[in-house]
Amino acid sequence: AETPGAPWLLPSESLCRPADGQLRELARMIGEAEKITLFCGIGARGAHAEVVRLAGTIKAPVAYSFKSKMEIQYDNPYEIGMTGLLGLPSAYASMHESDLLILLGTDFPYEAFLPCQCRIVQVDIRPERIGRRARVELGLAGDVGDTIRALLPMLGVRDDRGFLDRQLRRYREVREKMSAVAAKRGGEGRIAPEYAATLVDRIAADDAVFCVDTGMCCVWGARYLHATGRRRMLGSFNHGSMANALPMAIGAAFARPGQQIVALCGDGGLSMLLGDLATVVQYRLPVKIVVFNNRALGMVKLEMEVAGLPDSQTDLYNPDFAAVARAMGIPAFTADCPDDAERVLREAFATEGPVLVSVQTDPDALAMPPKVEFAQMAGFVRAMTKLILAGRGDEVIATARSNIKHLWGMI
Repeated sequence: AETPGAPWLLPSESLCRPADGQLRELARMIGEAEKITLFCGIGARGAHAEVVRLAGTIKAPVAYSFKSKMEIQYDNPYEIGMTGLLGLPSAYASMHESDLLILLGTDFPYEAFLPCQCRIVQVDIRPERIGRRARVELGLAGDVGDTIRALLPMLGVRDDRGFLDRQLRRYREVREKMSAVAAKRGGEGRIAPEYAATLVDRIAADDAVFCVDTGMCCVWGARYLHATGRRRMLGSFNHGSMANALPMAIGAAFARPGQQIVALCGDGGLSMLLGDLATVVQYRLPVKIVVFNNRALGMVKLEMEVAGLPDSQTDLYNPDFAAVARAMGIPAFTADCPDDAERVLREAFATEGPVLVSVQTDPDALAMPPKVEFAQMAGFVRAMTKLILAGRGDEVIATARSNIKHLWGMI
């Protein structure tokens, strides 16, 4: 619904940028603000240079959505990571500490992660999306790149870097903690998924197209795959449909035959569409399939525990995915030891044509949200207590052992 009293500004005659008067109003708001954060969505695709130039001019940190990570993160000295359910505390904190938040090409659906105490400006090519999620004080309908290019001559270069440097310092600390978490490689049959994701990031091509399954694979992709300016990431970001990675990878392989296509599949997702492996073979599509095999519906399990419920019916009885792939004519590997994981993944990625790697990951690994709410912690404690009372204390101990790394690497 529209915010009462907000000036809903329609595009000028160009249909690509707001009128000069509207831009001057935005320039005035920027001049009055002390702490500004830019938050970019997929609508900022193609405007990377303009976003970086604007951030440098007004000394604003740049946060972004999952959809726009590969478009905004690379070669950006002002980026502070993602926010949202899969995001980082650095972006969350910067947005909530700002007195002016500028939304660039995003219809961000997670309202709980948007601040409500600061002034908000939204730039979007589709005016009907302005103000749908946040209480917007100024809405400008136009292309993000065109709007920024027209706005920049109206702005002076800001000298004060205090707010920006604080957020960049916080982001560095978050990344150091993430690296510390990923360095805990796990054990036999329980490889840390964070470590596995860092290996995929390191080994994959500079122009790889990543397709991530809904669930925990989205978490590891969001946090540990890095943009290069040439990489792309696809997922079921709007609908959250399970088992999307492999079908998307098949489509991407047809659309981009010269690029490396990597499908990050959950074991639950791949089990739903095992038949698609036959499609990969039939059309000889050189897709690299990496299965995060944690023998569980990890995200569903975590959501139940946060709600205070002992997990139920989330364990999976999986086939030997590597054996299934080989039976269908796909070379396949299994990585079940941290010491061998990098060698196995490198050998798999060097294999011509399609290949599958089943990485035996830790089923008890948790994905920490950017801001842990008291209700979430209380729910998790209730769930663990109920597990103990039900005689499942061994599961509680396993969860504690798998996630103690977050005590000194809290993300």
